[in-house]
Amino acid sequence: MKLRDTNSRFLMLSTKRLADVGYRVFSGSMMLLTLYGGYLCAMRGYRYMQRQKQLQLVAQNQNIDPEIVKD
Repeated sequence: MKLRDTNSRFLMLSTKRLADVGYRVFSGSMMLLTLYGGYLCAMRGYRYMQRQKQLQLVAQNQNIDPEIVKD
């Protein structure tokens, strides 16, 4: 009887420990995924702003072309 009690306690502790480790691994991966998603979102916003500035400069350069003003 004592052997059975110790085995069930050991099994209960090891499954609890396994569940705790699994939870921590899952939580850590979700945190990393959230950080990576934030990074991707920030980089997309940055590229969008850079592209808008670039398009604005191109539009300004087209409007001030001296050859067009001469004609």
